[in-house]
Amino acid sequence: MGCPHLPPPPVRYILLNKPYEVLTQFTDEHGRATLKDFIAVPTVYPVGRLDFDSEGLLLLTDDKALQHRLSDPRFKVPKTYWAQVEGLVLEEALEKLRQGVQIKDGLTAPAAAEALPEPADLWERSPPIRFRASIPTSWLQITISQGMNRQVRKMCAAVGLPCLRLVRAALADLRVDGLAPGQWRELTAAEVHALRQVATEAEASADARPHRPTAPAPNGPKRGHASRSGYGGHAAKPAPSRPGTQGRPGPR
Repeated sequence: MGCPHLPPPPVRYILLNKPYEVLTQFTDEHGRATLKDFIAVPTVYPVGRLDFDSEGLLLLTDDKALQHRLSDPRFKVPKTYWAQVEGLVLEEALEKLRQGVQIKDGLTAPAAAEALPEPADLWERSPPIRFRASIPTSWLQITISQGMNRQVRKMCAAVGLPCLRLVRAALADLRVDGLAPGQWRELTAAEVHALRQVATEAEASADARPHRPTAPAPNGPKRGHASRSGYGGHAAKPAPSRPGTQGRPGPR
């Protein structure tokens, strides 16, 4: 008599508020904090990367097809960031970001960029940022759909606004609201459906664009340590802005 057929385990979709100075991977030979310190789910993998010194929304799943479509820059799924920068955010700088700026990795695609009041109810960073008392800090919101290394920080620097703190606030319309650093929750069925719609539309849009052959990456990720890690045209559609409070200094 054969073994009874067991249904496959349910697919997991986890939304984490990644704290500052946590690696977007599950192991580290140098003893730094990793996702394993917060999520005890062995089958999920990060969707894209979020740098060690960045905070905020990180999606993890074992839905490999959705993971690929959401993280591959070819599909241009928008990601929204809040950046606390040194100096005042002027319209001239915002317009440069909207047109695309030259960074070491190349010319960035046009981004959605706007000045932002200090985000309301934003958690304190630990440790706090280091700033110069004689220079004011400001906030701006940037929405991009590329995946260049440390792209938002380099974009801010290119327009004379060094980035002091960077928080990923949204992936498409999925937001990190309501989660303290280190907290996570499962996505609702409606959120999963919305993400699948975004991914399907993004894939269809990518297929409709003229194909440009690209050289393959020299070393693709392998299952195990590398595949469970992330490192550290038209303007992208921004996620809805959160209201803030004007005039208060940013979190330190």
